[in-house]
Amino acid sequence: MPREAGSGDLHRRIADLTEAVRVQQAQIHGLQHELFETNQGVLALYAELDDRAEQLRQLSDLKSRFLSYVSHEFRAPLAAIRSITALLLEGVDGPLTAEQRRQVHFVRTSAQELTEMVDDQLDLARVEAGRISIAPEWFELVDLFAALRGMFRPIVMHGDVTLTFDEPVGVPRLYTDHKKLAQILRNFIANGLKFTARGGVTVSARPLGEERIEFTVADTGIGIPPEALPTLFQDFSQVDLPIQRRLRGAGLGLALSRRFAELLGGTVGVESRVGVGSRFTLDIPVRLPGAGTAAQAPQP
Repeated sequence: MPREAGSGDLHRRIADLTEAVRVQQAQIHGLQHELFETNQGVLALYAELDDRAEQLRQLSDLKSRFLSYVSHEFRAPLAAIRSITALLLEGVDGPLTAEQRRQVHFVRTSAQELTEMVDDQLDLARVEAGRISIAPEWFELVDLFAALRGMFRPIVMHGDVTLTFDEPVGVPRLYTDHKKLAQILRNFIANGLKFTARGGVTVSARPLGEERIEFTVADTGIGIPPEALPTLFQDFSQVDLPIQRRLRGAGLGLALSRRFAELLGGTVGVESRVGVGSRFTLDIPVRLPGAGTAAQAPQP
């Protein structure tokens, strides 16, 4: 009897184990089926994401082409307006009254602002489409500062705001795209002058170690609220202050500056206090990354 009882227990244990194995195999089969369906879903999702990405790429390309076309078509009439107003102000067709000169000057200024907005929009479209080129070369920073000083002299010579360029000390020759660098600084300076009623705008540069350089454009203007700082360099970003509403631009200059800074391997930043002023910074490498052998040493 003990032997028969032991044999029965063994059969039951084998039967229980067989049933457990069958249940586990069924569970594994179910999990495999779920995994297969999940994989199929993931593959379908990837295919849908690829389709969406291609659609977005096509939409982005169409937007860039449209903006490029519109910007290009705006240039001719704006140039004509500027030329005509220049002739009127020169008195080619006869002298103007004081009021007429004021109105014509207003038209000319508006046309110039529109031209700058169109140029910024065209540059942004080119950057987004990857159609903008970088042309690095060696140059001295003092030459760039001199060019910017001459560019803004007509604007500041009759105003109450001073524009100062600090002498760059310890700054080596730079190997980068000086036109893109000049445009970034020009946008910073123009913003500072626009929103500074009294005081001045100061441009300076200092080395950050041996490989990088920091540019600073500081003003004593109206300042920027803290809540507006995180989005200041985004497209069409504008600060909602009374004077900003009177002097509202397109909100493209700072966005374009950020894009150009990234192309030069750098970053932009801003610090500001309302009623005290703002401090815009640009940090770029002394030598453009990936520039090749031409950037290894300054040319004599």
